[in-house]
Amino acid sequence: MVETILLIGVVASIFVGFNIGGSSTGIAWGPPVGAGVVSKATAAVLMTFFVFLGGWTVGRNVLGTLSEGIITLEGGIPLAAGVAILFFIGLGILVANVFGVPVPTSMTTVGAIAGLGLATNTLNYALIAEIISWWFVTPIIGFWIGGVIGRYLYPAINQRVDIEKSAGPLLVFDRRGSVPKPTLGPNTTRSEVVSTAVVFVIACYMAFSAGASNVPNAAAPLVGTAGGLTDDTAIIIATLAIGIGAFTIARRTMESVGGELSDIPLLAALFVMLTASTITTVLSWLGIPISLVMATVMTIVGIGWGRATRPITVSDAVRRDVGDQEIAPGAITADQPRNKSAPIGEAEPDEVLNAGDLFNPRAIIKYISMWIIGPSMSTGLAYGFFVLFPGVV
Repeated sequence: MVETILLIGVVASIFVGFNIGGSSTGIAWGPPVGAGVVSKATAAVLMTFFVFLGGWTVGRNVLGTLSEGIITLEGGIPLAAGVAILFFIGLGILVANVFGVPVPTSMTTVGAIAGLGLATNTLNYALIAEIISWWFVTPIIGFWIGGVIGRYLYPAINQRVDIEKSAGPLLVFDRRGSVPKPTLGPNTTRSEVVSTAVVFVIACYMAFSAGASNVPNAAAPLVGTAGGLTDDTAIIIATLAIGIGAFTIARRTMESVGGELSDIPLLAALFVMLTASTITTVLSWLGIPISLVMATVMTIVGIGWGRATRPITVSDAVRRDVGDQEIAPGAITADQPRNKSAPIGEAEPDEVLNAGDLFNPRAIIKYISMWIIGPSMSTGLAYGFFVLFPGVV
């Protein structure tokens, strides 16, 4: 009987990891693939490796929080209850996919485990309060970091950095000597090599942070229980499942990622990826389950807000007391001449002020709604299930 339940749990874990791989790979590798830096197959390979690295190292802290910290059941989460929790996580992913938004997997996982804790009166309220407080603080941190970047850093760097992909291979091998040596391609410049390396490193870093935050979501419900899996085995299974998702359904998300929120240039996307990855990695190291999507979305919004409010003061932008000055929400998307970045407080060029919307407000509302609906739904469903079927625990 235990073996059958464990097999069902492994299948559920693979399903959860598979869907995580589909969404997280698009977020991490969509911009580099779109810029022609790497192919989809290469992105999937790198995603799998760095997800494993993140889950195996930093992710263990989150794994401990999810499997042992949120509830105080003696002996941890029972195996049958862990399988049920994986079902509710998968249901949350399904609902988010129906609405076409990246799922807040970490939040949904915490909600399902918290539902078990409420039903059994074993919930660690102090830890849950700490986790939820970070869910409120993280979007604010992402927004204001993005705002500072968009207002003070992005315009100046955008003038000096041109990330483009030239025709032909980036590197070729010089075979004139006894040992082939890599050299620049026929159309490759040194700046292109440097910019490509930066894009590559940041994408790998984001894959690492995705592993640190998401591998525990697929692994934790099966860890630390009688008849369950060891930490190492659960991490390996979750990683393989995420890798399968990266090689399959992620091919489409890598093409379309960010399309609904904003058509931002690659340089802005790299700022977003670096900021969101750092926030997620730090919180995962602290053992806080956090959504990579949350940090990504709010950093995008923050960069756009900061870029668009350069013609006015920060206090006016916050109060919306802009007088005759116009806030251009699409400023970051404009094809701005590199020598025309206006100083703060001065009007921007027409091509910036006349740019289209940075993001679709309805899309942002939909994302934020899922951050609320996802964990709330998983908590309610798990609570109801474990109250109706106490024998599972």
